[in-house]
Amino acid sequence: MKVHPPKRALKFLRWFCREDFIEEIEGDLTEIFEKQYEVSPQKAKIKFAWNVIKYFRPEFIKSFRNHYQPNSYDMYKSYFKIGWRNLMKDKMHAFINIAGLSMGMATAILIGLWMYDELSYDKSFENYDRIARVIQNVTNNGEVQTWRGVPYPLAEELRNNYGSDFKHLAMAVNLGDYHTITIEDSSNKKLKSTGGYFEKEMPEILSLNMLQGQRNALDDPSSVLISASAAKAYFGNDDPIGKVFRIDEMQPLKVAGVYKDFFKNSTFANLDFIASWDFWYHSNADLKNMTDPWRPNFVMLFAQLNDNADFENVSAKIKDAKLKKVNTELQKKQPALFLEPMSNWHLYAEFKDGINIGGAIKYVRMFGIIGMFVLLLACINFMNLSTAHSEKRAKEVGIRKAAGSLRKHLIYQFFSESLLTVTFAFVLAILIAVTALPFFNQLANKNINILWSNSAFWFIGTAFIFFTAIVAGSYPALYLSSFRPVKVLKGTFKAGRLAAIPRKVLVVLQFTVSVSLIIGTIIVYNQIQYAKDRPVGYSRANLITVYSDVHEHFDAVKNELLQTGAVVSVAEAESPTTSIWNTTSGFSWPGKDPDLSTDFAVVAGSFDYGQTIDWHIKEGRGFSADHATDSAAVILNEAAVAYMNLKNPVGQTVTWWDNPLKVIGVIENMVIGSPYSEVGPVVYSLLSGKGNMTIIRLNPAVSVNNALEKIELLFKKQNADQPFEYSFVDDEYAKKFGDEERIGKLSGIFTLLAIVISCLGLFGLTSFVAEQRKKEIGVRKVLGASVSNLWRMLSKDFVMLVIISCFIAIPVSYYFMNGWLQRYEYRTEISGWVFLVTCFAVLCITLITVSFQAIKAALINPVKSLRSE
Repeated sequence: MKVHPPKRALKFLRWFCREDFIEEIEGDLTEIFEKQYEVSPQKAKIKFAWNVIKYFRPEFIKSFRNHYQPNSYDMYKSYFKIGWRNLMKDKMHAFINIAGLSMGMATAILIGLWMYDELSYDKSFENYDRIARVIQNVTNNGEVQTWRGVPYPLAEELRNNYGSDFKHLAMAVNLGDYHTITIEDSSNKKLKSTGGYFEKEMPEILSLNMLQGQRNALDDPSSVLISASAAKAYFGNDDPIGKVFRIDEMQPLKVAGVYKDFFKNSTFANLDFIASWDFWYHSNADLKNMTDPWRPNFVMLFAQLNDNADFENVSAKIKDAKLKKVNTELQKKQPALFLEPMSNWHLYAEFKDGINIGGAIKYVRMFGIIGMFVLLLACINFMNLSTAHSEKRAKEVGIRKAAGSLRKHLIYQFFSESLLTVTFAFVLAILIAVTALPFFNQLANKNINILWSNSAFWFIGTAFIFFTAIVAGSYPALYLSSFRPVKVLKGTFKAGRLAAIPRKVLVVLQFTVSVSLIIGTIIVYNQIQYAKDRPVGYSRANLITVYSDVHEHFDAVKNELLQTGAVVSVAEAESPTTSIWNTTSGFSWPGKDPDLSTDFAVVAGSFDYGQTIDWHIKEGRGFSADHATDSAAVILNEAAVAYMNLKNPVGQTVTWWDNPLKVIGVIENMVIGSPYSEVGPVVYSLLSGKGNMTIIRLNPAVSVNNALEKIELLFKKQNADQPFEYSFVDDEYAKKFGDEERIGKLSGIFTLLAIVISCLGLFGLTSFVAEQRKKEIGVRKVLGASVSNLWRMLSKDFVMLVIISCFIAIPVSYYFMNGWLQRYEYRTEISGWVFLVTCFAVLCITLITVSFQAIKAALINPVKSLRSE
């Protein structure tokens, strides 16, 4: 028999079996072959290899390999057993790791759910990627502004001349406004609901999920569609179909259909009813008799494109559709129409100079980065503490390597321990997230739930576990598995100074992130407070707005209110004190450029309007019933005077649509719109018709509850069927800060978590350093070192790391936060005290965290630590 050379046989053996078992195989099987064939040991090895090649079938080879290789299940099971024992062996170390990781992962889960809710906004609509609204850019007061309102004849113009690109077009008015609903039955129940008036194609655009009735019910203008929740509120358990109710005391409408409530993360989430545009149009005499219907921009126009149409191409086609129809005066505004896709409505809703500059997407990105950093901080804790405890496990690594373990097996072991820790942390993170969700939803104004039945959530969660385990366990696995067993077992292994450098770098990174988050949170808070403390030009204290029509009896109501002693002043107004409901062009004044397009806000009120809101007159006087000519007079704010460039405004005449009006006064700028923007030009005039609301200044000497009871009684006396509704001007103004305040509070909470996680890691590292240097501490105490000296010795390294973090964080946070502030016209300055206070606070937190373990180590009896020496 031809025999292969020994090298080839051994090469086959090395391929056939794991290298660490070759010696065992050679020893056992050589002995068998020597006895069976009575050949020399060398020939027995060759003959064994040859017989394996020649006679073993695949199933025997598989059996043979399984016999000499450990069972994979048992091997990995042992990894997790050892990991569990190590967790139980050092409970403090395990607690810090699991607590830090679970907080970081819970934060990431909550932020991930919030981001998912934001990114899926409006995606519940069947035709999401084909729906848009028609909006316009206009050149006004020297700048390009983006208006979402359009004139109502535009819908018919687009249908007639651009209909090939649109599958559906529908106008809407009063979208989302509150309306008084009166149920037409024996109960005569009244309640408030949100809704709007739409053209009949809107249900198709929104793909209404009808629970009862049909989408085409609005073909009959006297019909109305209501949501399932509204049906329950209006009619209880009764069948709503055919029931009748009134909206704002107009003609009764009958319920022709019930649709499923829209998702909460939807533009139409609070739409309780959908009524007919035709019904609203024919109920509005002023609208039907309008001389130039292309002038007012008060309707929303929604569109669904045909399948072969493109947003950009259609926008280019319809750009001048309005420009061709308006008069010469309005052509100066150069109106340019374009489509705003539904995908942009929520996250990309901000425009500047006619160009989209983003919007709420910046918060999605910001919180995504914060979540990533908080999770990274937790992973850094794990890496730091695991590498810090490396010397304790150095002998274990050495023994296992000497026993035949390969480096890859050690890496598997440490990754398994990391996976076990992260799995425990993930389970705890889910529990934390579930517990925190109600509070989080309230704070974020959301309705988020854990996606238990969503397979993608669990896939991402599983991937999340493995990703975090790899990130958190990578450095310990690679670092610990690199120890040389000879040095470890001889006792010559020392981690050395260089081994601590990665830990120090990670600590610096942790606190750089934490300090940056603190600085950012403080600046956000300062910006909000700066805007809140901004002079508003009137007094908001004790000022309320009553939404009730008492115009026909206003003088009687006013006199009776004053006689109660509960109020000090009453006025009628066309719009709330905190909002602008009417803007108009057509103003001209001496020296105006004839080519200049203008659009001024107009606020109309009764004679006592200025006195009631307590505006600040800078020049001239306010309106007075003693001056009959005041019906042809106006008052300007400072911004209007500056824009008109009037040197001595009082007594001059401005023209409004060919009607000369005398300027009788100038008031300080009042903040009516956004508190973060500069105040624009506003013209104040007397009411020419009925007002929409009553402005009342309460008597500060009377309790608010008593005053409101008396006011309600008088309004009910004048209009018993109308519900008494009111709001405090202070509250309405505070709502303007809602988004920023929510973002600020969420940022503050996540920043606090980042600090806690960083301090947990610092606490664990201090504990390790104290344990590592306990003999040194004992010697120093024997030689006379005081507790304060030992405290300084153990604390100074960590304090220096935090100081370095502060120096890195200050320029980084300044750069990003200064950029964030630039989006506000009215903004605070970044003061140096923000950085000083933050750094001082972080240093104090660091010292408190470190001092507990440092002082504890310094107080230990040196006899205990030196007993073995």
